[in-house]
Amino acid sequence: MTNSFAFKTMEGRNAVYKIYDTFLGSMRIPNEQIYVDTRFGKAFVIAAGKKDAPALVLLHGSGFNSVMWIEDMEKYSQYYRVYAVDLQGEPGKSDGKQLPFEGSDFDNWLLDVFMGLSIQKASIVGISLGAWLALKFSIANPQRVNKLVLLCPAGISALKASFAYVSLFYLLSGEKGIERLYRKVNGGKPIPQVIMDYQKLIGKHFNFRREKIPLFTDAELSRVTMPSLLFVGRKDIMFHSMKIAQRYKKLVPNAKVTVLQDKGHTLVGLKDEILEFLLHEGSTAKL
Repeated sequence: MTNSFAFKTMEGRNAVYKIYDTFLGSMRIPNEQIYVDTRFGKAFVIAAGKKDAPALVLLHGSGFNSVMWIEDMEKYSQYYRVYAVDLQGEPGKSDGKQLPFEGSDFDNWLLDVFMGLSIQKASIVGISLGAWLALKFSIANPQRVNKLVLLCPAGISALKASFAYVSLFYLLSGEKGIERLYRKVNGGKPIPQVIMDYQKLIGKHFNFRREKIPLFTDAELSRVTMPSLLFVGRKDIMFHSMKIAQRYKKLVPNAKVTVLQDKGHTLVGLKDEILEFLLHEGSTAKL
């Protein structure tokens, strides 16, 4: 592994945590902030919604944390007990040691989180690296997953070779270049300045992972039997979105696959479409 811990320095971690706490303090719904013990360290979870409601687990992407789910949690928590989990080794409040992508450590970590939260079965929504983990966990523990929602998942098609060059070009262009890169990842759409500033702060202090995320085999993807929904953005500059959609639909024929023509890699603002799928007939959630 290139890097072993999430943050470059304690000072950087504290700076990211300070803004994180500001976002948490602005939440408009009752919530709990929970630390769960796992065999790999402590996991940080934001929980909201009735404790006896069906469980919904949210997994963010790499280079960010559960702040990305705060707005969506307001809607989800009307129907679910929602758990937004900071991935270990990412710039959130879970343990900073980065787990290997190869092997079973990452899905075992999530299994420990489920057990620590007393979740027997949950629906999972994941984005990018979080979608890869959601899929990996679902293949290893299908009895634990009710429904699966994947947003621009890693692990189905390789990262575009051009992305490294595009990133380097913008990163060498100073602060304005960095902002342009984030907008490119967002499909060319504007990003709220408060989020842009937080992304830049994280980018300054986070040890981005350089390892390749392993691709799922055909046999592994064919074992996805729970209802699943996949979204990709046609303007994704990181992954071959059409290859992801085509391969997933071929190997998981019962999946619902949607290509969003005007979206990039960062797929946000889809809570209504996701809820429509989660609350479909046969769900344990109540309208």
